[in-house]
Amino acid sequence: MSIPDGLRPTPFSPRYPNDLDSSADWIDVYGFAVPLWVTDPESEYDAVRNRVGAIEYSMLFKWFVEGEEARALVDAAVSRDIHTLAVGRIAYGVVVSEDGTLLDDVTVAVVADDLIVVAGGNPETEAILRSSSNAAASITERRDSLAVLSVQGPRSREVLAALTTSDVSNEALPYYSVTQLELTGIAVTVSRLGFTAELGYELMVGQADALELYDAVFAAGEQFGIQAFSAAALMMCRVEAGMVMGEIEYDHTVSPYECRLGWTIDDKPHFHGRDALLARKESDRGRVVTISVEGQPDGLDGAVIHAGEAPLGIVTMAVPSPVLGGQTIALARIHREYTDVDTELAIATPDGLRAAKVIATPVFDPQRIRVRS
Repeated sequence: MSIPDGLRPTPFSPRYPNDLDSSADWIDVYGFAVPLWVTDPESEYDAVRNRVGAIEYSMLFKWFVEGEEARALVDAAVSRDIHTLAVGRIAYGVVVSEDGTLLDDVTVAVVADDLIVVAGGNPETEAILRSSSNAAASITERRDSLAVLSVQGPRSREVLAALTTSDVSNEALPYYSVTQLELTGIAVTVSRLGFTAELGYELMVGQADALELYDAVFAAGEQFGIQAFSAAALMMCRVEAGMVMGEIEYDHTVSPYECRLGWTIDDKPHFHGRDALLARKESDRGRVVTISVEGQPDGLDGAVIHAGEAPLGIVTMAVPSPVLGGQTIALARIHREYTDVDTELAIATPDGLRAAKVIATPVFDPQRIRVRS
């Protein structure tokens, strides 16, 4: 196996297949080489939806905020009310610029009263954390010392239970909770969340134990049909689930309201960019929706969407949707006046206009029952 020049290996790179040699097989995720697939996207997707799959998230930023005033520091930077978040719980929120536009969507895990882990995908988040409060707390980004393996799918709890004597039932480890467990003798921080709309867990461990943990997970998961998966299958899952990504559904020109993330804005007196964000609420014109499109997804990403002759938005990412029998669906950012379900649209491609229409978001498990099961 050889990764493209200029990209870094990840902690789990030694477990990727040796035949991933073409640069076309890899993508750049914050300077790390990540495979588009390990076997093929279709079988990897099937594992996640019907059995269990495992994917690496070591590349994402992980800021450890430590000290007696850790809560105050994080609360001043993110949209959620961290002061009311109990130890052992996780909140999903956003970090916005001074102009109220999206910089990052993050998870905030209260591991202890004096330890909060903020995980996100934008290095600018660290500057916001450092500048938003005078609270006495330290901030350390720890990607270089940690590895994260995300285990996702309806049988993921069975895999986790096979690795520990601790109670990992739904009652003991509910959705959006975090705890410290010993898995086959390895100290692991376990967070119950994911990016697939499936039951799942993220396992964070020191890099020295990364490969031992990986091997233990796959040994325990063999009886449940575990399979490694990567970016292509993940994108199919997250588009079906209507989950947004930075630099795809949003950039520094878009607000949380345009990405259906208004629910993450808690009613609290202050956080970085709050006043500018609230001022944008009624004037923001864009919205992220799901659309179905005739034909295959190739060539649709970034294409302009029309209603009549007027351009009104863009396709952000198109995928085949197995849950809809292979129908091409896409997340798209369009003018809010065209977001009603069944609104007919057209997409401009080099081969001509492609018919599309707005459908309900998400197309997979709309009530989010599986992640909470």
